[in-house]
Amino acid sequence: MTLLGRLLYNRRAGDTHTAWNLPNLRGPELPALTSRHFGDGDSMPLEHCAKHIGGDDLSPHLAWTPLPPGTAQLLLVVEDIDVPMAKPAVHCVALIDPAAGHLEPGALAGRRPGPGVRVLRSTIGRGYHGPAPIKGHGPHRYVFQLFALATSVDGAPGTTPVDRARPRVLLPAITAPVLGRARLIGVFER
Repeated sequence: MTLLGRLLYNRRAGDTHTAWNLPNLRGPELPALTSRHFGDGDSMPLEHCAKHIGGDDLSPHLAWTPLPPGTAQLLLVVEDIDVPMAKPAVHCVALIDPAAGHLEPGALAGRRPGPGVRVLRSTIGRGYHGPAPIKGHGPHRYVFQLFALATSVDGAPGTTPVDRARPRVLLPAITAPVLGRARLIGVFER
């Protein structure tokens, strides 16, 4: 596996195709999205990584600064921008009730999400899927992106219901105005 990582070392998705850079998800930046488990640009603890590499697949604690007035729903998207593919791998998509205030560890679990959390499909499945980069591929950046929306995503146009839509179909179809957004980057390397 290390040889594969070295062969693909210079191949990375980059952030061009992240949710953050979609024209429909642009908006003013909120002061902060934080975690008590890691700082922006810091290494993520193993407990937040995939089970098959020794982690617990436990989503980290996340907190945000006061939301803009009129926030109807929060959209959280977690993407690996260093995966050796054309586009980032979406590790989690969730809709969050703004009244939640923050997310406790494990709140993004696919089977039993926390209060006020509705997990949607990701590239990998449903719910949070922790880092598991290829050995020897170097550090991977996991971008946690939070969007404060003026209206609920439930009304997003399209023929596929929100709960079944693939992220690359759902995210560009969101028409709710973005009142604010913030992001936090965690890093992991094997």
